[in-house]
Amino acid sequence: MLNKLAFRNMKRSAKDYLIYILTMTVVTALMYSFNSLFFQNELAASFMTNGVDVMTVMIGLATVFILLITAWLIHYMIRFMLEKRSSEFGLYLLLGMKKKAVARLYIRENLLLGTASFFLGILLGVLLQQILFSILFSMVRMEYHLQISLNPWTILTTFLLYAACYLLSLGRCRRKFKRMNIYSLMNAKRQNEEIREKHEGGKRILLPLSIAGILMFWAVFEKLSNTLEIMLFLIGLVVSIYLFYAGLSAWIICYVRKKGRGIYRGQNLFLLRQFASKVRTMQFTMGTLTSLFTLALLGASIALMFNDYENTVLEDKYPFDVQIYSADTEEDFAEERAVLEADTTVTGYYSYHIYTDEADQVNTWMLTHLDAWRERYCNADGSPNRTDIEKMLRTEGVYYPYDTYMGLTDYNHLRQMIGLEEIQMSAEEYLVQIKPRLYSEIQEIGGDLQIADGTGERMLKLREIVDDFFSQDGHNGADYLIIVPDAVLERMHPYYSELVVQTKGEIPMGLEDRLDALAGGSRYDLENMDEFYDELDEFMEGDYITDPDLCAGSDMIVVNASVNPVRENLIPEVKYLLSSVILPLFYMGLVFVCVAVTVLSVQQLSDSAKYKFRYDVLAKLGCGRSRIRLLILQQLAAYYLCPAILAIIISGRMILFVSRAFVTMTGVPAAAGSFFLRSILLFFGIYLVYFVVTYAGFKRNVEEKGQRMTG
Repeated sequence: MLNKLAFRNMKRSAKDYLIYILTMTVVTALMYSFNSLFFQNELAASFMTNGVDVMTVMIGLATVFILLITAWLIHYMIRFMLEKRSSEFGLYLLLGMKKKAVARLYIRENLLLGTASFFLGILLGVLLQQILFSILFSMVRMEYHLQISLNPWTILTTFLLYAACYLLSLGRCRRKFKRMNIYSLMNAKRQNEEIREKHEGGKRILLPLSIAGILMFWAVFEKLSNTLEIMLFLIGLVVSIYLFYAGLSAWIICYVRKKGRGIYRGQNLFLLRQFASKVRTMQFTMGTLTSLFTLALLGASIALMFNDYENTVLEDKYPFDVQIYSADTEEDFAEERAVLEADTTVTGYYSYHIYTDEADQVNTWMLTHLDAWRERYCNADGSPNRTDIEKMLRTEGVYYPYDTYMGLTDYNHLRQMIGLEEIQMSAEEYLVQIKPRLYSEIQEIGGDLQIADGTGERMLKLREIVDDFFSQDGHNGADYLIIVPDAVLERMHPYYSELVVQTKGEIPMGLEDRLDALAGGSRYDLENMDEFYDELDEFMEGDYITDPDLCAGSDMIVVNASVNPVRENLIPEVKYLLSSVILPLFYMGLVFVCVAVTVLSVQQLSDSAKYKFRYDVLAKLGCGRSRIRLLILQQLAAYYLCPAILAIIISGRMILFVSRAFVTMTGVPAAAGSFFLRSILLFFGIYLVYFVVTYAGFKRNVEEKGQRMTG
């Protein structure tokens, strides 16, 4: 008996809450496809860092947040459906059913809904898994062959995570049933139907206070410097969001009470009362949804930043097939040549030196003029802070202790190897080779540098600044190179040695590791690579490293200081690491948006039945069908757009600041606001789908059963 009743009720609930079922199906599919990265990721073994698969770690962290949000959605929907059907359950009790039996009935219904969503989600997840792996393999330049299969460990993990969310929510629901009686069940549905208009005049002040709070957090966002400040910032921002909705509802109610001019225009009074009622009863939920939208926009924008980096800058950042560094100026690279000839088809070698004059005028100019360093290395009067500059050049591993130079012959030969035109200049000129992202910041460098010719008697003139990609992460200088006539090198001495290699055909995986394993004059052999990465981490955290060898330049956010970069090894490795950030962020963003919009849609569709009477009254008062449909559209639009627009306003400042910093520090050729705009378009595409479905369902529910509306 109970099973039949539960099955019948489940079918009815599936129809009434179809959007919820579809969302849970999509969430299950996403969970299955991303969980497959734990057990079916063939790339993990090839791209582990110090024995750890970064992708697995990041997906694991994302899963924790998704579980919390999914559990919240399930709990919210179970409680919401209980309130909507409370009168039905109260009637069951009046007919003699025991409270335990009613609770079991409701739990079975939800278990049936959850089970149906789970199996549908697994089937969809198999398809999404193939799409996910196809994207991941293409990102690392590897071919992927479709392998449709159901991995038992992936299914089990997805089931356990999914079941944990459901069982936790159902357990809380069962405890709530125990505390309810016939009276509370019969009246639960009415609890949220009335606006408790108490102290609205006082509450109205919460709206300007919350806006002021949001503006204040905008102002301090760029100045956050430690974990405590960030935590206080987030707490204050969330509190401001919740206060905004309490103040907004009170402001609307007070506006209606005072009979403001706007309420008499069209059906504004109707719309304002409906909106105020909904915000009042859902202010906590609306605040939560705004927070979810904000997080989704932040995550998507950051993911798009890294995606642009790997598709633009990363492809050009390493122009040479293989490049090998050695601190030994007498290095002949014999061992490296032997490895390369054994594993690849070499079409050309070119070895050369980077030179120095044992001065640091170029380094000093960079540290006192680039935006990234200026405040740190300039005194109050604008003069160089020699103490801090010397400390930085000797200990931090950003720039070499002395300026770096290259002769014109070597420079043109290397340009020819990567398909660039040779550059001609006279014996009285020099040029600056700079990273593209720094080009606009060094336009005044020629007026300050004093570079002597080969005799040391005359100063050379700057011919031009060149911003081609030229492997300047410690190999061909760190950020910059000064290119001088070959005769000038006679008064300098070799600084370190480089070998550039041209190859053809396929490059084997692990070639870079084998080159690192050779002594080759570098103190970073394979056994000591952990030391190198540890020191780089210390630098990124603001600590000092000692005795810098290979210097990485001023790149931030995405930093790769590879001693022996092999293009076809390094780019896939960096892409895999970047995808370990990109994919989890999109994963969380999609789930957050789907969860938030599901709550909005279910709320409106469930309320459409009680709006039948209200719209029927409007029809009797002469409001035509087209006008009523427009009213429905306006009502839903206000309800949907309010949390979304507030999230855009709140996140916009933060995303634009992060975007500008990202573009400056990585050289991505994109406008800072483009990431934010694309993330809005991406998630509003999902938003629009839910809105259209909700509008169609709401309109159908209002118009059915003989609503008397004139055309």
